[in-house]
Amino acid sequence: MLEDVDAEVSAHVHDSPLGSLHNSGLQGVFADSDRDFHKTLLPDEEYQLTLGIVDPADSEIFQTLVNALVLQGDTIELSHGSLQVDSFESSNTTHEELVAAAGEYEDPTIELCFQTPTCIELAGDVTTMFPSRWAVFNSLLGKWNRSCPEELQLDVEKSAVESQAIEKPDPEQQDGYCFDTHSLLVNRVENDDGKTRNLFSQGFTGTCAYEFKNADESLRNALVAVALFGEYSGVGSSVARGCGNVEVTVTNGG
Repeated sequence: MLEDVDAEVSAHVHDSPLGSLHNSGLQGVFADSDRDFHKTLLPDEEYQLTLGIVDPADSEIFQTLVNALVLQGDTIELSHGSLQVDSFESSNTTHEELVAAAGEYEDPTIELCFQTPTCIELAGDVTTMFPSRWAVFNSLLGKWNRSCPEELQLDVEKSAVESQAIEKPDPEQQDGYCFDTHSLLVNRVENDDGKTRNLFSQGFTGTCAYEFKNADESLRNALVAVALFGEYSGVGSSVARGCGNVEVTVTNGG
């Protein structure tokens, strides 16, 4: 769809090493499909789509997305029908504003709801199946530092996160203290022989809270800031293809 509107911007979004576009994919109730790796949209069902832009060229990309989704018509043509665009809302913030917001919390608890499969690479092609504190925040710190002004770069040590932060999976015990794990198709590539090969990644969904134990104020502020940033950037890899969509809640008082 993007390529039909602006091929150059489409290539930038999908090929950028920044992972500039975070796309939640359609969220709602689906039916099964007779095609592998596909789902069927249901008539009269409402679906939501969240997009986040963190690339320095965000204004151009955002305008192209608006053109594709809204300004060029109120329907999106699908293979067997069309999707009606009912409403469109936008919001924006800056790294500076997120840092300021993080400083307002004295004793923060960060709750992350991983709404779509989140694939965080630990080493090479190995991904974690659990939202450990360093895996999650290292991913967010990397996205933050690749997109923020130089003066707002965050230097956070692994040892500090592991010794001063604590993860609490499924904090409300709503799901029996469990996460769902997934193996999903994230891309298709062409081999040297011209044949197409599917690429899969492993990930997880669920909710996890992160609290602090005798943590420095600078560490608390840094992790809260990048957590808030996560709603725009997504967490982990393949965020432009629907992975790593996260809902963030920060509260005071542990």
